Formats: sequence, C-alpha cells, structure tokens
Amino acid sequence: MSTIEELARRVKDSSIRLAAVGTEAKNKALARIASSLIERKKEIIQANEEDLRRSKLENLPMPLLERLSFGAEAIADAADGINDLIKLEDPAGKTLLATELDDGLELYKVTCPIGVIGVIFESRPDALVQIATLCLKSGNGVLLKGGSEAMETNRILAEIIREAATKSGMPEHWAALLETRSDVNDMLKMDDYIDLIIPRGSNDFVRYIMDNSRIAVLGHADGICHCYVDENADLDMAVDIVTDSKTQYVAVCNAAETLLVHEKIAPRFLPELRKQLEKKNVEMLGCPRTRELISIDPATDDDWKTEYLDYKLSIKVVADLDEAIDHINRFGSGHTDSIITADKQVAVRFMDYVDSGNVFWNCSTRFSDGFRFGFGAEVGISTGKIHARGPVGLEGLVIYKYKLLGNGHIVEDYASHSKTFKHRKL
Repeated sequence: MSTIEELARRVKDSSIRLAAVGTEAKNKALARIASSLIERKKEIIQANEEDLRRSKLENLPMPLLERLSFGAEAIADAADGINDLIKLEDPAGKTLLATELDDGLELYKVTCPIGVIGVIFESRPDALVQIATLCLKSGNGVLLKGGSEAMETNRILAEIIREAATKSGMPEHWAALLETRSDVNDMLKMDDYIDLIIPRGSNDFVRYIMDNSRIAVLGHADGICHCYVDENADLDMAVDIVTDSKTQYVAVCNAAETLLVHEKIAPRFLPELRKQLEKKNVEMLGCPRTRELISIDPATDDDWKTEYLDYKLSIKVVADLDEAIDHINRFGSGHTDSIITADKQVAVRFMDYVDSGNVFWNCSTRFSDGFRFGFGAEVGISTGKIHARGPVGLEGLVIYKYKLLGNGHIVEDYASHSKTFKHRKL
C-alpha cells in the first residue's frame, strides 16, 4: 500500500468515528482551532512570507500573489469565521422525514456526513482553513491538496488545525494534507476511500478530474459572471454595481467578466461607466456597437468565454432581455449573473431563465459567497446540478441515510396481505 493510500485509509477510518461525534465536542474543537491560529500567528506569517518571497521570484501574477497573502488581518478574519461557524446549526443528524409504515415500524430520513472529501484548491491559504473547519463541523474527513505556491503556509495551517482538533478529542487522522502534483492523480483512483472530490480551478482542470475518476465530483468551474444593465435600470445604481462586481476584488470567481447593456440605455450608461472603470485602471473590450459609443479595443468571440481574473471587462450591447439571457446561457459558466433594473417583471424573467447557480437582482455578483450567504464560508461554488449548487457550505457537505425501526417485522406478512402498510406521517 502506497504512502498516500495509507493516509487516505486513515482518514477514512477516522471519518467513520468523526461522524458519530456530537455537536458540542465539534464546536469545542473548532474554538480551539480558532484560538490556536491567533496564538501561532507569527509562525503562520513567517511561513507565508517565505511562500510570497519564492512566488515573487517565480514571477507569480499579481492577482495570485494577492490571493496568497495571509497576514495578521487575514488570520484574524479566519479565526472570526470559525467562531461564526460554531454558532451555526450542525447539519448532521437532522430528521428530514418521519413515517410510520405500520404499527411499530418507523422510517426516518436523517442527514449524515458524506464521509471523506477530497478538496483540490488554489493558492489561497484561507481556503484551507475554511474547508477543513467546514468538514469538521459537518463530521467529514478531508484530504486537502493546496497549490504549491502556498506550500509552507498550508503546512503550518494544517499542523495547527490537526493538533488543536486532536487535543480536543477528535479522531487523530480526520484531516490530511497532500503536497505533490502526483498526489492528485493518486487521489482520483481512491474510490475505496474518498466519497466526493471538490476541485477548485479552471473548466479544463475540473473536466480532467471528472474524466479521470470514478469518484463523484462537485465541480467548481470557471467564474464567467455577467452583469446585465436593463433599459429600466437606475444609472447611478448600475454604475456602482458593475464597478463593484468587476473591481472590488478581481482575482476571484464571482467577479464580473462580461457586461451586457440594453441598447436603449447604452448611450447614456457606457460613458458614465467608463469614467469609473478608468479610475480603477480597468481595460475594456467591446463589441462593434459598444465601440460606437466609447473608444475601446474590440472584443473577440473568445472574450465572451474568458475568465480574466484581472482588471479587464468585455462589454456587449444587446437588443433586449432575451438576447442577454441567450448570451449568458451560451457563454456563461453557470456561476453568478446579475440584472440591474427597476422593472420587477423583467427581473423575475431574468432570474427564471438564466441557468446559473446564483441569479441576482440589483446587487453585485461579489455577494455570491458562502460566508456572505451565512453558510459559514464555503468549500467551493458548484456550477453543476448534483446534490449541492452555488456556494457549498455545511448543508452541501451532508447526505442522508434511512433508518428503519421495527419490532420483529418481516416482509412476508405484507406480501401475503396478512398486514398492510399504513404510511402515516409522524
């Protein structure tokens, strides 16, 4: 048995024990993790500075360097997030259905942890903290594979989290950190130990994972997010929302990449928007109709399906709502799309017909986030249509099992019609 397989087996064994741990015990472990992060912040910052130094020498792009940075403020935010997570209801052990099949024969549908989650994520160290603590709260074991850029930071964070949880009575091997690129391919073959894989990366990367594993995959694909400014939009509101969606933090999957504007409002809106985006140093690319209204470089067909993760925005003028919806459903990634309009009917149609995990009205795409939704952060955003969609927090990390309680009941009695089912709701 390989080293990584042995590691996965230990996490699997520990996950079975963790699934039976009560809410109070898990919350105590989470509280200890939060305090340990603060107590050992100097070690974390030192490790992170080493990662930043190495990554700068390797010419890592600036947006990725911003993601990688994990200083005192970020550590405090991570600890606060864990304390908020403690306050949330435990998603495991909830009764979803209770039916009395017959006298003394009771059926219950009860939520339970999925088991072992394998998460492959980018260079954000805060993602490791969020993922690990969400898995702990929901009772899941976790195999963590972070980006090599954050190697030193991930090591110290994983060590702190494991030590604090173990000291609080959690199973020793409920979480493990993987470090090499080859570990990813090994993970994909471990369907005996891993129950769900959550890859956070590009569409090509997610597709590679899906094509090379028998394990269920919760895909976090590209974030090609749109804002659509309708003819009935409030111009000032639209400028603010589009600017925030694009520039509040560009290196994230819920930042807007494409702007669609109704032709009737475009002549007034686009010059005003351009003033604001130029202040933020945003490069704008546009369709021919856009370029008749503001002087910018042309957009190509590839721009409509590109996640820039940078200060760059493609703009298209559309004839009506239906053209906007068609464009989003054709070129979008099913992540987050927002409409700005004063017309409720138009907004409802947009939200009904846009096929994305998150559809917003008169607000920034940047709200698409597990923490902002009150989920206690997230393990990722799912653009698929399996058991969880959109920001995946605690509720997306549990499944359910059926528990049947009887008293000597046998099927033959019902097959021979000496007994009949009553199917009464409890």
